[in-house]
Amino acid sequence: MLDKRIVLHTAFLLLLPLLVAVLGLSVWAALLLVLLMLFWRWGIVLSGLLRPATGPKMVLETISASHYVEKVRWCMDRLGVEYEELPWCGTLGAFYLGRTVPRLHFRTGAVRSQIGNSPEILRYLWGAYGASLGEAAAFLEPTAERLEFEGRIDRCGVSLQVWIYYHLLDAPRLCKHAWGVDSEAIPAWQRRLVGVLFPLQAFMIRKSFRVNETRYRQSCERIEALLAETEAKLADGRCSILGGEQINYTDLAFAAIQGAWLQPAGYGGAAGIRIERGRTPVAMQRDIERWVEDYPRVTRFIEDLYEAERDGT
Repeated sequence: MLDKRIVLHTAFLLLLPLLVAVLGLSVWAALLLVLLMLFWRWGIVLSGLLRPATGPKMVLETISASHYVEKVRWCMDRLGVEYEELPWCGTLGAFYLGRTVPRLHFRTGAVRSQIGNSPEILRYLWGAYGASLGEAAAFLEPTAERLEFEGRIDRCGVSLQVWIYYHLLDAPRLCKHAWGVDSEAIPAWQRRLVGVLFPLQAFMIRKSFRVNETRYRQSCERIEALLAETEAKLADGRCSILGGEQINYTDLAFAAIQGAWLQPAGYGGAAGIRIERGRTPVAMQRDIERWVEDYPRVTRFIEDLYEAERDGT
């Protein structure tokens, strides 16, 4: 979450050389401006200490179509903690500000901190609430087995990003919808900017994710390997993928990540943007239909978990 005072200060700082050149200021006048800028920044810091910001204790920066965001959002909703969601449009934050999502901002007294990446955010939530909430937070406990499985789920998530962009970058209208251009929860200027910058963003995504035929096929193989492994695990009728009767965060992570292709009812909770299967490109539909047919237990596991915990949220 960006502090508007800092944004204004940074913008003025960037414009300072132009201001000096246009006004033809002397060296001493320029030096005075620099000193004023330093006092301004000091004032921002001091006001943050003397008058701490009010508002929600936790703010989660998101984008609508991120399976990593859905993993964190679901865990926070299940935990029952209060937070405010700050949605961004598409990949604006990543490519132009260097800010990936999910990103959690939290306040402890006068101190405001932030943490990114879904595994690190879940470790923070376990550390912050594991003791105080007891059984309600037990599903977040990071055992060695869960951490190893979570790592493989998240790596599969990267393969899913390649798979998604392989299909959707050639369907600009649908891709922009997934990025949130039709969501009124996202600022209008961001939605308009994504529309204008889409060709540039598509080019950068193709380059950064190396989206091509070879990578697409490799990604499908990696996705299907995890699906096949999980399908086998679920054959004994277990409630949790790793065994046991209680759902834990790896089950939610798996359902959130694989939900990116299945798009079950309730995907994204109240904030997400689902894409109906019938709207997707034909080749994408073929992949989805094959996975539904080849991995029925996985499909049912995801849909049942969403129906129990997310549908109607």
